[in-house]
Amino acid sequence: MEQFAFPQVGEQMYREKLPNGLSVFVFPKPEFQKGYAFFATNYGGMDMRFCLNGEWQDTPAGVAHFLEHKMFDTKDGNALQDLAANGASPNAFTSNAITGYYFESTEKFEENLRILLSFVSVPWFTRESVDKEQGIIGQEIGMIEDDPDWKVFMNLMAALYRNHPVRVSVAGSVESISHITADTLYACHKAFYDPANMVLCVAGPVDPEHICEVAREILPKEAGPIAAKDYGPQEPPRVAQEIIEERMEVSTPIFQLGYKGDALAQGQERLRGELVGELAMEVLLGSSSPLYAKLYREGLINRNFAYGCESYPGCFFLCAGGESKDPEAVRAAVAGEADRIGRDGVDGRLWERVKKGVYGNKVRGLNSFENLCVGQAQAFFAGHDYLDFAGMFASITKEEAEKLIADYVTEERTALSVVRPKEG
Repeated sequence: MEQFAFPQVGEQMYREKLPNGLSVFVFPKPEFQKGYAFFATNYGGMDMRFCLNGEWQDTPAGVAHFLEHKMFDTKDGNALQDLAANGASPNAFTSNAITGYYFESTEKFEENLRILLSFVSVPWFTRESVDKEQGIIGQEIGMIEDDPDWKVFMNLMAALYRNHPVRVSVAGSVESISHITADTLYACHKAFYDPANMVLCVAGPVDPEHICEVAREILPKEAGPIAAKDYGPQEPPRVAQEIIEERMEVSTPIFQLGYKGDALAQGQERLRGELVGELAMEVLLGSSSPLYAKLYREGLINRNFAYGCESYPGCFFLCAGGESKDPEAVRAAVAGEADRIGRDGVDGRLWERVKKGVYGNKVRGLNSFENLCVGQAQAFFAGHDYLDFAGMFASITKEEAEKLIADYVTEERTALSVVRPKEG
């Protein structure tokens, strides 16, 4: 196995690509008793249209999430129950870009790893179980559609993007999942759950070579074809809609502001763009920024206010939101601060303070095995290593953050989503 050292953060990582195409990453932690394993595929809610063996397929919204639910079913029972019986804490999630299955345990780690690799790689679906799951997921969809925070964010995605499937809910809709069959699930598993399209990340008191031996034993011996994805026509810089408003059972208006960026390339460019975006949002709207203090003092935001940036294949955006008595005033204030930064630049002392704070948070996050493994899987699919941030961080300049703010916090790239209280 290849060994990589990241001396800035005191971490080591082992990597090997197996003959079947699976990439394995191990972070040895001999001083701990607990181990964590994350097995993920480069397939998420956005991947509704794909080409496999020269044939294009369009699948209903929500298949990746539906497949995640059904993968725990096995011919002999349920893998979730098997892992729990072994003292493991298992779960799974589906995001826009990836689907991941994981567990943590302090004993029987190898046995649990074998269960994880087995059930994820060998699908078992029946018509009856799929029909039953449609009802379960339909109830779940109904619950999230009644959640104002979910609604305000999905409306923001619809306002930002005309074509990109990030505007579609990962869970799909009750109508879309009604078209999912066992054949649909088998087809998508074949297209995306091939070892060559997957990654295994492990952290804990383990032997890296032995982890690879287990994976070689359990998983298919050869790689299959990998599906090509299509996210629709290239997005224009301008947002699809400037504002979307809705009324729900809320006591105070909640909002999400979005700023549409240009999609980032894979690899180091994507990592750098994400770091610059994170730092730009800190100096623009972070809790130590002048604008945050002004908005808080004027009662336009409260401690529920949050901000960040998101990057997926084909899209990149900045966002911020929370509760506000006047979301339009917040939008205007952010635009005014962006103009001021364009004229005067970011204060040097604020920049250094923010940069140290963000870097410190990232380093502290490495104490979490989950952050290490999930972060490495996401980074690998994006074309870099999670710990590369440590070597790149020092070279990022405030001029890069200033330029990002000037380029993206503009009228044509701004969208506002608001959920207001129902009248009466």
